[in-house]
Amino acid sequence: MPENIKEAVFENLKRYNFWENQGIYFGFERQDYLLQLTPLLGTPLIKVLVGQRRSGKSHIMRQLIGRLIGQGIPPKNIFYFNKEFIEFDSIKTHLDLFELIQLYEKKLSPKGKRYLFIDEVQLIQDWEKLVNSLSQNYQTHYDVWITGSNATLLSGELATLISGRYISCKIFPFSFAEYCNFLKIAPQKQSYIDYLKTGGLPELFHLHSPETQFHYVVALLDSIILKDIVTRHQIKDAHLLEILFKFLCDNIGNLFSIKSIVDYLISQKIKTNFETISNYLHHLKETFIIHEVDRYDIKGKSILAGSKKFYLNDLAFRNFLSSKFDPGLSKALENAIYLHYARQGYKCYVGKIGQEEIDLIIEKGDDKKYIQIAHSITSEIVANREFGNLEKVHDAYDKIVISLDDYPLGNKNGIKHFQAWTL
Repeated sequence: MPENIKEAVFENLKRYNFWENQGIYFGFERQDYLLQLTPLLGTPLIKVLVGQRRSGKSHIMRQLIGRLIGQGIPPKNIFYFNKEFIEFDSIKTHLDLFELIQLYEKKLSPKGKRYLFIDEVQLIQDWEKLVNSLSQNYQTHYDVWITGSNATLLSGELATLISGRYISCKIFPFSFAEYCNFLKIAPQKQSYIDYLKTGGLPELFHLHSPETQFHYVVALLDSIILKDIVTRHQIKDAHLLEILFKFLCDNIGNLFSIKSIVDYLISQKIKTNFETISNYLHHLKETFIIHEVDRYDIKGKSILAGSKKFYLNDLAFRNFLSSKFDPGLSKALENAIYLHYARQGYKCYVGKIGQEEIDLIIEKGDDKKYIQIAHSITSEIVANREFGNLEKVHDAYDKIVISLDDYPLGNKNGIKHFQAWTL
């Protein structure tokens, strides 16, 4: 990289770091993630934060920098670089970034451990070579933190290079608890319904006009589709990709197969095939914007091929982009409950027992739960269905019904009932 360009880039870099005692704005503190990540500061592991664009990864990085400064780490020992900023377009490869880090070393002469925070690292060509090299540098000790918006970040060459030497954390948009804390409101039924109708994209809460919020969500989707999928994978039909995503928005929590999607699209005079839709679904999952949930045969103890469920990473996409006039709350509630447990690191499945369905089976280590989800359990028919399906599962794990009912329904034959906002 030419010396004059390198110097110009470094001047821009100063604006985003805290070397000259700039005022620091860290935003709303995401306590759950900070409690999980702060103990990792200074450890030799490479720390990897992954998640959908605009889910809050950069804010969490800045909050970790704030923790370091609060612990007495000199600001000049902290290097923050965000590849998404237009000022850094000239940093294209791992060698470009390495030269910038060398210039930082030369100009600031930090002593002791350096803390490197590299945002959206997947946008730098061969970035994994740089991360591997820095993490193994025994002369200069670097504490390396990276973020990425693609699930393949830890696959392939990087996984081989740093196997056993990294720890990853998936970052989601605001949980209901964070939503309430941010807005300084009580967690109750109405605030939970409002959350279902809003979603948890952090930047959405700084926008107060529904029209502005709509344009923000559309722009975010365009960014994910164009930057993370179309450009990355050289997709030929971006319009079909958008149609597919909006189909998923309309059908969250419904069981369907890839073939059924293809058949539906063809019935709408949209030309496509099984391979194309399969690939597009895979690309959408890579960006974390959707999550795929397999079916599990409880009696046969096996994953079932064919139909699956898909959930959105945030309900804002359904609320602002669904083509249905009244999408209702039942499926939004199911999506929110899935996200609640996914945030906690549970692996989720759709359960099948005989001809009946269990909405979610969640597993983490030795912890396992069977969960039924309903908008309201106001009739004996609904109660028999929700509690009855769980009664057919004969093991000792927790069985739970979750709903939006005004009053807790207590336990029935050992099956617990929870109001969604009390989880």
